[in-house]
Amino acid sequence: MDYINSLFIEHSALQAIIVLSLISAIGLMVGKVRIWGISLGITFVFFTGIIAGHFGLTIDSHMLFYAETFGLVLFVYALGLQVGPGFFSSMRTEGVRLLIPATIVLLAGTILAIALSYATTVAMPEMSGILCGATTNTPALAAAQQALKQLGINGSGAALSCALTYPLGVVGVIMAIIFLRKFFVRPNDMPQPDSKHHKNVFIASYRVTNPAIFGKTIAEVAHTWHNHFVISRMWHDGHVLIPMSDRILQKDDILLVITKPEETEELRLVFGEQEQKDWNAENIDWNKIDSELTSQRILVTRPEINGKKLASLKLRNNYGINISRVYRSGVQLLATPDLVLQFGDRLTVVGEAADIKRVEAILGNAVKSLNEPNLVSVFIGMILGLMVGSIPLSIPGISLPVKLGLAGGPIIVGILIGTFGPRLHMVTYTTRSANMMLRSIGLNLYLACLGLDAGAHFFETVVRPEGLLWLALGLLITFVPVVLAGIFALRVMKLDFGSISGLLCGSMANPMALNYANDTIDGDNPSVAYATVYPVCMFLRVIIIQLVIMFFV
Repeated sequence: MDYINSLFIEHSALQAIIVLSLISAIGLMVGKVRIWGISLGITFVFFTGIIAGHFGLTIDSHMLFYAETFGLVLFVYALGLQVGPGFFSSMRTEGVRLLIPATIVLLAGTILAIALSYATTVAMPEMSGILCGATTNTPALAAAQQALKQLGINGSGAALSCALTYPLGVVGVIMAIIFLRKFFVRPNDMPQPDSKHHKNVFIASYRVTNPAIFGKTIAEVAHTWHNHFVISRMWHDGHVLIPMSDRILQKDDILLVITKPEETEELRLVFGEQEQKDWNAENIDWNKIDSELTSQRILVTRPEINGKKLASLKLRNNYGINISRVYRSGVQLLATPDLVLQFGDRLTVVGEAADIKRVEAILGNAVKSLNEPNLVSVFIGMILGLMVGSIPLSIPGISLPVKLGLAGGPIIVGILIGTFGPRLHMVTYTTRSANMMLRSIGLNLYLACLGLDAGAHFFETVVRPEGLLWLALGLLITFVPVVLAGIFALRVMKLDFGSISGLLCGSMANPMALNYANDTIDGDNPSVAYATVYPVCMFLRVIIIQLVIMFFV
């Protein structure tokens, strides 16, 4: 019996590890069970923690706080690192469109909470806690408690109502995503497997029939064009050529051009006639298109290449090859001269086999080196993220300084390091599987601790009359704004459901729902959308909850 007590009951580092591992293992196993074809996955770790806490299982409070904090920081930083390379391009092209429905979720939930406070007997201090729990936003709860304290009001009611409504806040977003997919999403609303590529890169072929460019070199034509494009192959009199910059264009030459989908029509006006063949299918064997040139993907694995611009390598001039596309974090990028290469980039190289072999030696192409984790950038990034999250930001009109907190700081630094780290010659690459492992471990720790902490007083509060009312109000505040904003984004803004799911999870600061979306929707659209709206919405919620208390308490 003493042996069992030392493992599961008596507080120690060993007992904390065993309890959290047991909660995670049981939660993950139960999460695989499907009911009516639906599984909540990793979210069951949270509910397993609540049940364990209800039956009196506890760990040392300091260890609980440490594991919960470390798990959350690890998850959001790894998420930022993953989406960083494509974040700013997504923000430029889709940022505003993603933020509009996310802001609708935020404002609709706040207005609904204020209206429900006046329509029921729930006072605004408790309603502020319900709002924070329904939107799973603990930084907002901390801001609310500080604002209440300044007004001389006890904030314990807000903390209790937040703890009670938090679990349904987690599940409510997942329920809303399932509801939207069941009743409102059509097959063409789902992101296509290759849609994230087509947003950035499109392949088209043109026959040179524009007399204005007859006799001009490719460089001369490119200088008159305001946007970037890459000519991958060139056919002249039936022979395939590498399109060097000094190659002269003649009538009826055929050019294979990589560009953006929205610019294909403008390029038709430049070159002449666009051919109808679809060059974007996944099953194209590029090496069978012609017998004279070879197409091969080469990995950037030499650290000295990391952070250099593609033009600085002078691969086309020195080796007679052409680089048509660059794959990075699941996204295709145009191989423009000013593109900064990163460790782990996959370059599509077209040329003769011997020349490609020499380029391979320059770029590395050592797959083994990608399997070695680059943990230095992970730990440095988390340190910087926590430092950024602790900076107090003064907002005019608000007496309390606002902080980005444990979640906001690391995800922003993760995005910045993932984007700009290679320019500082930081090796920030982690394989997709390694990144998923970091995120999964972090999220499991966070959910297990969160559930264990909430479970102690969860059920006894639920059975009280005010507890049931708080639960109902919290579910309304979670479910209704998410569904309304989701329908608006689907039907009015015409966003794909992957991006919609991500922005809804980000607007509600709900990493558990994001994990569900990633498990059930193909592609990186949910993660990219989540990271795009999360920092803005989290920051706005911290400010808005203080304004609500200042004006309505």
